[in-house]
Amino acid sequence: MSQQNLIKLAQQGDANAIATLINHALHSKGVIAQATRRDRHLYILLESEQLPNQSSCIRVIQNGILRLGTTAITLITIRGQKTHHQSSGWTHTIALQTSVASAKTCVPTMEDESAFTPAKSIPAPSHFIPTSANPPTKIKKTASRKVKQQGSRRQIQPPPVKFPKVLLPQPVKQLLMAGSIGLMMAPLSGWFFTVQQDRISEFSRTVSQTLASVPTLLTSGLQNIQAPSLPELPEFSFSSAGSTANSEPVSEEETLKNLNKFSELTLTSLQNPISPDLRIKIKAVGDIIPGTNYPSNKLPASKEALFQDVKPALQGADIVFGNFESTLTNYPSSAKNVGRGLVFAFRTPPEYTSILKDAGFDILSVANNHSFDFFEAGFDDTIENINKLGMKAVGRKDEIVYHEVKGVKFAFIGFSYFSVHNNMLDLEASQAIVKKAEAEGADVIVISVHAGAEGTAALNIYNKTEYFYGENRGNKVLFARTLIDAGADLVLGHGPHVPRALELYKGKLIAYSLGNFMGYRTLSTKAQLGYSLVLEADLDPVGNFKGGKIIPIHLDSKGIPYRDNNFRSVGLIRSLTQSNFPETPLEIDSQGQILLKSD
Repeated sequence: MSQQNLIKLAQQGDANAIATLINHALHSKGVIAQATRRDRHLYILLESEQLPNQSSCIRVIQNGILRLGTTAITLITIRGQKTHHQSSGWTHTIALQTSVASAKTCVPTMEDESAFTPAKSIPAPSHFIPTSANPPTKIKKTASRKVKQQGSRRQIQPPPVKFPKVLLPQPVKQLLMAGSIGLMMAPLSGWFFTVQQDRISEFSRTVSQTLASVPTLLTSGLQNIQAPSLPELPEFSFSSAGSTANSEPVSEEETLKNLNKFSELTLTSLQNPISPDLRIKIKAVGDIIPGTNYPSNKLPASKEALFQDVKPALQGADIVFGNFESTLTNYPSSAKNVGRGLVFAFRTPPEYTSILKDAGFDILSVANNHSFDFFEAGFDDTIENINKLGMKAVGRKDEIVYHEVKGVKFAFIGFSYFSVHNNMLDLEASQAIVKKAEAEGADVIVISVHAGAEGTAALNIYNKTEYFYGENRGNKVLFARTLIDAGADLVLGHGPHVPRALELYKGKLIAYSLGNFMGYRTLSTKAQLGYSLVLEADLDPVGNFKGGKIIPIHLDSKGIPYRDNNFRSVGLIRSLTQSNFPETPLEIDSQGQILLKSD
């Protein structure tokens, strides 16, 4: 079956297709997945020689199903166990979506009490285990990742009684959400709905007995209890144990008490939810050189004044990102012969790290053509000085830097056209590190790439390899698109020292160059070399671009940034985007707002 047909079937809710995709994703962990469906409830059994890792398996499945965008499934129950050992393991239930239905009382029926064991329902065909070294593109990249909230969010008051339509014959770590909530998720880095294990262990022993008394309560005048309906799901277990037929009956008072506890526990699981409507705001800027003291002193009289005018433009973001194109070291000698033509080495005193922190930066890329100006010692010093003030430096070869915001796990990866960093010229290796970030649970993957020709002659971007003074500076269009195909969500380009066009590729934003942001007495600011910006990008929890803004900045003759009331960079980027990518579904208005074109 072709990859396209496989994904199409999975989007339609086909259990076998979903199991095949899960097997591809979990094959490296030695996990075999089997699946079956009952109406809108998907059951997944995971088996391996060792107990499948709960955290990583749940993350792969929940992110994959969410990004697959299927509307055919509203509940997923996952069972992890050792191969052929049903007696021990873990179970999780993920509620993908519910609707605000008319209030009703849920009473278990004989039909609901049928048990389901996936291992007996579906054999494990050989094609569940990938034999190719190149598995199909991950679920995440399908065009139908959009998820819509199906009901207004409102404050929920705990009802006096709830009757969940499910029996729990054994402790289950994760329970269902209340039906009055629309499509909601807990942090993507953890679970959709997390409930304390010890409380569930206590209550799950009494729930079955409680529900067994419901029919009696209904005949005692409780038929009209109004409570938000829970998602409907048949009772199931992965073992034959758990019958409540001979359970000792509980009193009406105890029944109400237990149901109230169960209701509170269900509501507790909704604390700090993340809706698909959540937005994470990233602000990103280009090249930063706050002065150098090598080979001569070109430092400002007051370092605190460098970011003074643009600091407000960097505020109000969840993540602030920049490309630091100098070093933060006192290492005495340079790796470059700066007396030879257009050869420069930049060394900024380590104490200047404080002004970067004070300006609001969270992540700084050091993967560029100046990071090794003072050998590996200077590179290490730069990273150490950035990290010790609470910021994070990205740019070491084979390194992924993780940063969590609002429960969403971001991965940052720095690239250049040099082998000392992740090399953008090596597409295979570049794809591999992106896939590694996904495998390690990244929800949103951000790429910083320093490449491309330089100067005002390099304003336009084409799908071809760029050269500068005979040096291969890579094909940034091919690189960016290839990495998005591999799993990346946002690409931030640097290197040309001028702003370039924006592109929206498969719902992901590519900024091909953010230009210079600060170059105190080091970078030319003539013509478009002085055009700068703060790029503001709003992303959803799975990395789709939802809108943004170009905040125009201009550099003065000394390379100090100021807000630009003439909006020069807005007009430039809008023009370049229209000419370089006329089909891209982006609109940039005169005030710098970046909008998605309506279909």
